Amino acid sequence: MSDFYLPFDTAEKFMSDAFTAIGVPADEAKICAEVLIESDKRGIFSHGMNRFKPIYIDRINIGIQNVKTNFEIVRETPTTAVIDGHDGMGHVISHRAMNMAIDKALEYGMGMVSVRNSTHYGIAGYYASMATEKNCIGITGTNARPSIAPTFGVENMLGTNPLTVGFPTDEPFDFMLDCATSIMQRGKIEVFNRVGQDTPAGVVTDRQGNVLVDSKEILEKLTTGNAALAPLGGFGEDTGGYKGYGYATVVEILSAALAAGSFLKSLRGLDKDGNRVPYHLGHFFIAINTEAFVGADSFRKTTGDILRELRNSQKAPDQERIYTAGEKEYLFYQENKDKGVQINKSLQGELSEVRDMFNLDYHFPWEE
Repeated sequence: MSDFYLPFDTAEKFMSDAFTAIGVPADEAKICAEVLIESDKRGIFSHGMNRFKPIYIDRINIGIQNVKTNFEIVRETPTTAVIDGHDGMGHVISHRAMNMAIDKALEYGMGMVSVRNSTHYGIAGYYASMATEKNCIGITGTNARPSIAPTFGVENMLGTNPLTVGFPTDEPFDFMLDCATSIMQRGKIEVFNRVGQDTPAGVVTDRQGNVLVDSKEILEKLTTGNAALAPLGGFGEDTGGYKGYGYATVVEILSAALAAGSFLKSLRGLDKDGNRVPYHLGHFFIAINTEAFVGADSFRKTTGDILRELRNSQKAPDQERIYTAGEKEYLFYQENKDKGVQINKSLQGELSEVRDMFNLDYHFPWEE
């Protein structure tokens, strides 16, 4: 059994049908599937179909994530809002929250929405892209399960906490910086584990300061609190690890304090007795209307000029090109849009299991 490809539209419809079968309202199931498939379209396999069953279907089945989303507006001003998601579908909560921020920005110039009691919201760049499509700068972040150790520490305290920024440009693709505040995000280690690959040395430590590379062991020890990821810049200060630690903390505060939400160890998803409980994640969404400053066309052109100058600067020896954020993801889709999602052996079994779980009418190529 080898890897197969599933067309993007087939993969998206399958996830939507499965979400509907488990109880997610049909229109909301489409949003969830759209966010997940966008990750695979951008080549970010850590947050697409590889997380479909273990992060969403399994959590719904064990009762720590609600299929019907109660989107409660706790507090609102013309430019801000606080939302309680009541542990519903993170994609749906976040889609509505970013739309609120965009609507406020289009009317007042800027908008920000903070969220508490949410669940995993998928690829952060999806929500920033919602803003750039409306001529807005899009900024979003989320806290997550404890993974990162503070500088000079070995205990996993902070989530991998992405700080994601999107700028509209005059190019075929927008600038999109979507990355974790750790050297390596937890989801990538999950992918390594799926394909039986070790995690590179130097990005994970245990409580005694030993380097860990076995991907399965790392995931188990992250869950029990006996392993931690290095922040961007690495462990210690010599290579700037305090910067990644600092930015992860910024995202934690923006994701929790503005909405009076949960943070750090309270996001473990376990109670004091080790029982699974909802994660109660927090997010934030910011939209800035470029039309309110210099006009959308002017902003797009200046941003495009900056990116083009960067790409046209002198290249290092033996390097063919310089990229700007969002470009590789755009090129990945252009090169793979006719192939679809690459389905590894582990994922093949999971998708077949979900299909059989809900008696969905799908026949996969790996079963021929």
